[in-house]
Amino acid sequence: MILSVLFHNHVLQIIFTAILWILATVEAQGNVSVGDSLSANDKNLAWQSPSGDFAFGFHYISGEKDKFLLAIWYAKIPERTVVWFANRDNPVIGRESKVELAASGHLVLTDPSGKELWRSPSFTGDSEVSHAAMLDTGNFVIVSRNLTNIWESFKYPTDTILPEQELGVGGYLLSTLAETGSGKGKYQLRFSNGSFVLNQIDVFTGKPYEDYFDFGNGSRFVFNKSGHIQIPNSNGSLVEVAPINAVPKPDLNYYRATLDFYGVFTLYSYPRNPSGGGSWSVLWFRPRNICRRFVDIMATSGRATFGTNPCGYNSICEPINGRPNCTCPPGFSFLDDNNQYAGCKQDYASYPGDCNPDGSTTGEDRFEFKEMSFADFPFSDYGVLQPATELECRQSCLLDCSCAVAILQDPTLSQDGTGTCWKKKLPLSNGLFDRDGVDRTALFKVLKSDASRTKPARSNRSDENRNQVILILGVLLGTSAVFNFFSLAAIALIFFCLFRRRFHDITSVRSRRNLETNVQFFTYKDLEHATNGFKEEIGRGAFGTVYKGELPSGFEDHVAVKKLDKFIQDGEREFKTEVKVIGQTHHKNLVRLIGYCDEAEHRLLVYEFMENGSLSSFLFGVLRPSWQQRLHIASGIAKGLTYLHEECSKQIIHCDIKPQNILLDESFTAKISDFGLAKLLMNNKTRTQTGIRGTKGYVAPEWFRNTPVSVKVDVYSFGVMLLEIICCRRCVEVEMEEAAILTEWAFQCYSEGMIEKLVEHDEEAANDVGKLEMLLKVAIWCVQEVPMLRPSMRTVTMMLEGAVQVPNPPCPFLLDTV
Repeated sequence: MILSVLFHNHVLQIIFTAILWILATVEAQGNVSVGDSLSANDKNLAWQSPSGDFAFGFHYISGEKDKFLLAIWYAKIPERTVVWFANRDNPVIGRESKVELAASGHLVLTDPSGKELWRSPSFTGDSEVSHAAMLDTGNFVIVSRNLTNIWESFKYPTDTILPEQELGVGGYLLSTLAETGSGKGKYQLRFSNGSFVLNQIDVFTGKPYEDYFDFGNGSRFVFNKSGHIQIPNSNGSLVEVAPINAVPKPDLNYYRATLDFYGVFTLYSYPRNPSGGGSWSVLWFRPRNICRRFVDIMATSGRATFGTNPCGYNSICEPINGRPNCTCPPGFSFLDDNNQYAGCKQDYASYPGDCNPDGSTTGEDRFEFKEMSFADFPFSDYGVLQPATELECRQSCLLDCSCAVAILQDPTLSQDGTGTCWKKKLPLSNGLFDRDGVDRTALFKVLKSDASRTKPARSNRSDENRNQVILILGVLLGTSAVFNFFSLAAIALIFFCLFRRRFHDITSVRSRRNLETNVQFFTYKDLEHATNGFKEEIGRGAFGTVYKGELPSGFEDHVAVKKLDKFIQDGEREFKTEVKVIGQTHHKNLVRLIGYCDEAEHRLLVYEFMENGSLSSFLFGVLRPSWQQRLHIASGIAKGLTYLHEECSKQIIHCDIKPQNILLDESFTAKISDFGLAKLLMNNKTRTQTGIRGTKGYVAPEWFRNTPVSVKVDVYSFGVMLLEIICCRRCVEVEMEEAAILTEWAFQCYSEGMIEKLVEHDEEAANDVGKLEMLLKVAIWCVQEVPMLRPSMRTVTMMLEGAVQVPNPPCPFLLDTV
C-alpha cells in the first residue's frame, strides 16, 4: 500500500514537472533571448506575437532584388501590411543580412559583410537585459530583468500608430515618400505650439512649412485599444478625434492609423476573419480635401508658406474619395512616368531667344491655347486684368513671354458682371480641378505641333555680340594665362577661408544645442557678432535691453537678443533652471526661445524675431487697428496665459503683462514675451511677498498690500490690457482731466449704460455692441481688487470664445470711488 502511494506520488511529480517544462518552453518560444538572431535567408522566418497577429523580421521590398526592411507587419493579412520599419532610408541588400539581440541589449542589424546598418536607440538606466518579445499589440519590446521595457518600437513610430499606442510631445509620424516605398516623405504629424498638427517639410533641409491641419490642443495623441483616437485636453477629459459617427469593433477588426504618403492621416480597418478575402477599409481621414487644404489655408492667412499640394508643381490635383488624383495639364507631362505625385514638366524646351528684350514673345504665331474648365492655380499669379474679355485674356498671355497659363473667370459668374484674367508663370503651384468648387477656365499656352521642332530665329546682332565676347575672352586667356591662373587661385583661396570660417561658426554653434529643450547655447562672442556689437536697439524693459541680430545661415533670419541687466544672487544656477523651464514651453501664443548665453557675468536670451513689433505700438499708433484684429489678439493673449498658468510642465506667473510685452508676428498673431523671467528677480516659486513687480497701471492691488501673490496678478494685468485693446488708449493718461484712469472710466461707462463712449469714432466696434459689452464685462471681472473674484485665465478664454456666459460684474473697487 505504501509502495503504491509512493509510486502514485512519483508519477504525479513527473507529470507536474513535465507540465512546468512545457509551459516554460512555450514561454521561451514567445520570447527572444540574448544572442538570438534572424537572417534574411528565409523570408518566412520571423519573431511572432503570441496570437500570431504581428511578426518582426525581414520584409522583402516588392520589385527590388534582394532588398529587405527590418519591419513589423500584420502576419495574418495576405498583403503583409507593414506598420513599423527600422532602416527606412537604408534597406539591406543581400540574403545574408542579420538582426541579433546583442548582449548589450540592443537590436543590431548588419549586412552580409557584417557592417552595422542600424541598432536600436540607447536606453538609460542600469537594468540588465532579460529578453525581447513581439507583443500582440504590435509593439516589439526589449525587457529588463525587473520586467520593465527598456526599449520599444511604439516609442519610435514611423508612419503608423496602432491601438494602445500614443504620441507624446516629442513623438511624430513621418510619411513615406511613395506608396510602395519606405523612404522618408514630406509630411509630418507632430506636436507644435500646444497642438497636434499636420505639416509639410522641405525634403532638402527637413525644415517644416506651416501647418495645414490642426487636430486640437493637447500634449498626447492617443489611439486606445477600443479603436478610438483621442486627445486629452488640459482638464483631463478626452476629446474624440476619430472615428466620427462610427463605433470601432476591435474584436472583429484590425485597426491602424497611417499618415499616407500624400499627406492625409487615415484610420483603416480590416476584418479579422474575412470571408472571401478582405481589404483595408477607410473609416475616417483628415483633411477631407487635401487638394483644397493648402488653397483654403493660404486664402485665410494671406501667405503662401505651406509648400505645394501632393501632386507637385505644374500638376493638377483632383480629390477622389479623399485621395489625390494627379494629372498634367495640356502641354505638360510627368517628371517621372512611374510616379504621378512627382510633378510635371513643360513638353517643349524654351530658348533664350523666345523672349524679346521688352518681355514680349518672339514668334507668337507658334503658340496656341488649350482650355480646361473647372481648373485653377491659386496664389501664383503675377498679373491681373480686370475687366477683361476672353479675347483680351488670351491676347495678353500670348504676347507675354512669361505667361504659361491664364485663368479666366466668366463675366456672368462674377459679382460685378466683369471678367477677370489672372496670368501665371512657371512653376505653377497648387493646381486644382473641382467641378463643384472652381468656376474658372484655365487657358494653357502650348507650342503648336508643327512648330515644336523649330527654334526661333535669333538676330544677327546677337550672334555678332556673342562672337565678340568669345574673341575678347580668347585673347585675354591666351595672353595672360599665368596671370589668370594666379588670380583665380587667389580668389579660390579667399573663398575657401571665408567658407571655412562660416562653416566653423555654424557647426560650432549647432554642436552646443541642448537636446532636452532644443535651446541653443551661444557664446558672448557669437551674440556680439550676430548683433554687430549690440548696435541696433529695438526695445528696453524691466529685465534688460533687446537688440536685433542675425545668426549664421541655417538658423532664423533675424533674432531678438535680450541682455539681462540684473539677476538674483546665485544667478548662474537659477538662470540655467529658468532657461530650461522656458525652453520647454511650446505654444503658438508664446515667443519662442532659440538660445541663451551664461558666460562669465553675461546673461543673454535669444528669441525669435517678431516682424510687427509690440502691441503697444500697434494699439497706440496713428492708425487705429481693426476691431476684428483686436478681438483676435485678445483671444491669443488669453490662450497664451492659460498655457503658462495651467498647461505647461511648471506653472509660470508672468508678473509683467502689458502691451510692451506682447509681440506680433508677420500675421499679427499675439505672442507673449518675457515669461519666466520674473523668477530671476524673485526668490519664491509660485507665491511671493517680496517687492512690487510689474508696471504702473497694470499692477494688481495685492502687490501693495504685502499679501500672497498668485496667477491672479496676471489676470488683473490682462484685464487692464483688455480695456486698452477695446478703447485703443493707454490705461493711464496723465494729460486727461477726466477719465485719466481707464479702469475707473470703463466701469463708470458700464454702470451708466454708456459703453459706446469707450469706442467713440470706432464705427466697426460700435456696430458690434454685443461683443463690446461681453469684452467689457470680462475686463471688469479681471480687474476686481479681490483676487478670489477674478476668473482663471481658462475661464477668461472660454468667455472670450463664447463658450461661457459672462455674468454682470460687481464694482471692482473695494472703496467705491467712481
